[in-house]
Order: sequence, then C-alpha cells, then structure tokens
Amino acid sequence: MTTEYRIKEMVLTLQGEGSMTGTAVVLLRFEGCNLDCDFCDTDFTGTDGKNGGVFKTTAELADAVQEKWISSTRLNVLCTGGEPLMQLDPPLIREFHARGFKILIETNGTIPAPEHIDWICVSPKTKGIPVQDKGDEIKIIWPRKEIDPKQFEKLKFNHFWIQPKFDKHYKKNLQASVEYCLSHPRWRLSLQTHRYTGIS
Repeated sequence: MTTEYRIKEMVLTLQGEGSMTGTAVVLLRFEGCNLDCDFCDTDFTGTDGKNGGVFKTTAELADAVQEKWISSTRLNVLCTGGEPLMQLDPPLIREFHARGFKILIETNGTIPAPEHIDWICVSPKTKGIPVQDKGDEIKIIWPRKEIDPKQFEKLKFNHFWIQPKFDKHYKKNLQASVEYCLSHPRWRLSLQTHRYTGIS
C-alpha cells in the first residue's frame, strides 16, 4: 500500500485525446514508470513540475486536486504518468470518490487496475496481451514493429485507437496511422489535440 504519493505535475486542463477529448480534468501525473520506452514523449521524472510534490496522505493529495477546480461540479481527475498504477491505490480511489471525483486513468496495462476506477485507457507498450485486458479504450502508438494491433481486437474495450507516434517523423507517422485506420476500420485515429491547441 502506498505511504506517500509522488506527483510530477497537477494542472486543470482539457483532455487532449481519445473519446474524452475536450473534457475538463485535473491532470494528475504520477512520477515514475515500470517501462523504459525509447519513443516516450513525456517527462515523468521527479516532482518538480507544475504543482508537483510529495503528498503524505490521501486527503492531502485530494485537497490539492480539489483546489484546482474552478467549478464545484463534475470533478474529473485524470491519473497518468509514467505509470499511475504504481501509486494509485484503493485508499486514494476511495478518497477521490468520497469527494465526488470521477477517476480516469491512462495506463500501459502491465499492472491490473484496482476496482472502482471509472474510466480506463490502456496503451500497450510491449508484446503480448496486457495484464489489464479490458476497459473503455485501448490506444496503440503507431507505427510500432513489435506490436500488431489485430491481436487486441477481441479484447473488451469500447474504443480502439491508433495514435501517431510523436517524434521527428510525425508527418510520416500520421500518414501511416491514417492508412492503418483506412485498411482496418475497427480502429479510429486519435490525435493529440493539446499539441495543436497549445493547451498544457
């Protein structure tokens, strides 16, 4: 069980990708990851990001999340990383729910999600079927030689996304993603709208 929560950053923003695009959330980026992906485009190291820090209790962290909201209605907290399931535990889930938060997570799927998370997006980074093999969305960063999206098509997800890898070859990756979705209609194109809008 987690005794403290190490947070890289915490900001009120709009979700930038997937079926929740445009939804107001407090993005809660947990420090650390259990994988080392050479294509990762996110800084999750340390606690020195905006509103980051070390929080000793569930109440302390939930207070900090709640303070970010402008409105008192429909509080959404998007737990991401790195890998949020290295820290997001049942006591914190209970604390968030007690305050009326809807809990969203983005995970690499290598750790089973605790019960009572409201929305789960799995983005597999390794070969094979993820341990967390069901949820609301599955998102494949594309192109990837080591992953065949077809292997995930029978899993219990509501949405299947192909998202262009964000690197120096982005235009080529975008075209490859479009072509994949055209030839495999089970999959839809996910764009990181926060990169186009400049929203953090």
